[in-house]
Amino acid sequence: MIIALVALAAIDLVVGVSNDAVNFLNSAIGSKVVSMRTIMIVASLGIAIGAIFSSGMMEVARKGIFNPGEFYFNEIMIIFMAVMVTDVLLLDFFNTLGMPTSTTVSIVFELLGAAVAMAIIKIMVADDQTMANLSQYINTEKAVLIISGIFLSVVVAFSIGALVQYVSRLFLSFNFEQKPKIYAALFSGIALTAITYFIFMKGLKGTSYYDDIKGSLEGNETIIISIAFVIWTSLSYFLTAILKVNLYKIIITVGTFALALAFAGNDLVNFIGVPMAAWNSYEAWSVSGVPAKEFSMEVLAGKVPTPSLFLFIAGMIMVVTLWLSSKARKVAATEVNLARQSEGYERFEPNTMSRLLVRSSLGMMNAFSAVMPQGLKKSIEKKFEKPVVNLPKSKSYELPAFDAVRASTNLMVAGILISIATSYKLPLSTTYVTFMVAMGTSLADRAWDRESAVYRVAGVLNVIGGWFFTAFIAFLTAGIFTYLIHLGGITAVGLILLLVLVLLARNYISHRKEEKEKAQERVIKRAELITAKEVIDETSDHIAEVVSRVQKLYSNVVKDLSSHDLNKLKKTDKHVKKLNTEVDTLKDEAFYFIKSMDESSVEASRFYLLVLGYLQDISQSISYISKASFKHVNNNHKNLKESQTEDLRIIDDQLTKMLKDIAVTFENQEFDNIVKIVAEKQELLDHVSESIQKQIQRIRTEESSAKNTTLYFGNLLETKDLISAIMSLLELYQEFHISMKRAHIPV
Repeated sequence: MIIALVALAAIDLVVGVSNDAVNFLNSAIGSKVVSMRTIMIVASLGIAIGAIFSSGMMEVARKGIFNPGEFYFNEIMIIFMAVMVTDVLLLDFFNTLGMPTSTTVSIVFELLGAAVAMAIIKIMVADDQTMANLSQYINTEKAVLIISGIFLSVVVAFSIGALVQYVSRLFLSFNFEQKPKIYAALFSGIALTAITYFIFMKGLKGTSYYDDIKGSLEGNETIIISIAFVIWTSLSYFLTAILKVNLYKIIITVGTFALALAFAGNDLVNFIGVPMAAWNSYEAWSVSGVPAKEFSMEVLAGKVPTPSLFLFIAGMIMVVTLWLSSKARKVAATEVNLARQSEGYERFEPNTMSRLLVRSSLGMMNAFSAVMPQGLKKSIEKKFEKPVVNLPKSKSYELPAFDAVRASTNLMVAGILISIATSYKLPLSTTYVTFMVAMGTSLADRAWDRESAVYRVAGVLNVIGGWFFTAFIAFLTAGIFTYLIHLGGITAVGLILLLVLVLLARNYISHRKEEKEKAQERVIKRAELITAKEVIDETSDHIAEVVSRVQKLYSNVVKDLSSHDLNKLKKTDKHVKKLNTEVDTLKDEAFYFIKSMDESSVEASRFYLLVLGYLQDISQSISYISKASFKHVNNNHKNLKESQTEDLRIIDDQLTKMLKDIAVTFENQEFDNIVKIVAEKQELLDHVSESIQKQIQRIRTEESSAKNTTLYFGNLLETKDLISAIMSLLELYQEFHISMKRAHIPV
């Protein structure tokens, strides 16, 4: 079990860092002020140093949640094994989804669930104990303090983040680069003083190195803060006024280092705290000569330093994971997307709660605005006016998700809060703090306007809901694993470890497959289109992609409906929904496309909108056919008759040939072939009409199933609509292509 726990610790470091890397990378990534390479190097240094300084936090895993003296060695090992297995599975699950969760909440509730389960087992076999004795096994006071601190951090982080960002924006505005140099110097002085004080003074208090410098620091805080502020402000003014250095780049770089340092110091206990406690337990038991079932684990109640070598190795694993994990980038994308200043694609759909919150907030804001003096209101509005970025049409440039002021505030506030918690040895959730600070600063910065608020709030509610889900599942799963290991012994441990390997491998393969599909797939997305030629190129790609996918999806539906294969129909319907979502997203972003066109391209804009309309008609037709076929089989209705499936196969063969010709035509932009394809459409339409007539005859003579008739008629009529939409699209394209040639516009 010790060997297994060591292996699980290494795996937990990998899955844990993959989830938590967003905590210290999101501000630097979102602002784009510092290069990605520099960010990674600075974060790596922070993690390595923070890991070595984290020994004092390890006590949480040993005695923070339960009273170790109430358990014997064999029981404590079962608890630790159940906790680590649950932690690895839970974190890897969230990484695969790309959702940030809390490694701290995971470990706390896993320890709590496993300890409660083991305590109940002990109570059930004891004659002199009842459930009222449960409190003697659990460190109730400390557990309540930790849990309340974790959830209180959600409110505190959001509120402080919003307040600090609002004040910062009033002070600097969005045109902060145009402000006098002294403004940036003062902001830099405050930010850097706060970061350095809380990291190098408060943060060090939780480490074993603090005693060496304790005498010089304690009692002199005010003097140290004042001196640091003067030094940092003076240095900042010199750098920006004389050397023309970008101070925000320095703040973000130092802040990223500080947050990575705080993360490693606070969160390393989440990954190796339990295995280290298990190792300490094993060392104490192995020299005692007492049977495992009789050896009390009171030794864990004392302070046991963690060897620096173990901390160093853990730090190196975390650093390597940071550089190599693609799941870390997936999780980071979720948080940056929710915090971005600009509009665009929203990952989360609005729900009743998000609409209610936004509506209530708008009402309160309107009421507050009504009583605010007009002069003050205008002054504040001016501070929040966003600068207009004018770029040449030929230049490709991706704007940052948010500016350097917000990134600096995120890092400063999150670093301070996490470092305070570390200094008091409270396992504060770095995920909760950094995420809620980022959301608070987004709100204060008016990133959530009426166009995006319901989507962003829904996203935040989804993430927070995932956090509560984490706590519940961590508690329940750890308890179940504890009970199973208690019943099955080493056999149960072996089977559970096998389950872990299978699920990790499955998630890894699934993730790699998804990444490979993204790399190879010609994703339907809107580009910055300028000229008619670029409109032709872009829409050609869209059409080729859509018709190719529709051809495969239609063939799959016909084949799987004939064989009554429910699982394959379900899989096809999933791909159809994905196609619909992508086409809908294109149409939703038409506004941004039209804005990107110059005045001479109005006709191209109209053409683009019509193309998207026909693509939407095509995707809706295949959606109806897929959904109706899946519903028919899912409800266990009768199979289609052989004559019906044969007619569908003939239609499918003809439609496949036509769609493949269209795909090749648009991939190669050989638009002269459109005339030939349009001419051949009549044969296909005639066969569809003939199949409809045959079915009418069957109803009058032999057909006995109303459900079959409904499905068959529905699919044929929708196939007819599908063909008509494709033909209308081709005719539109042909007309536009000819008009461009007549106008001597190169296409």
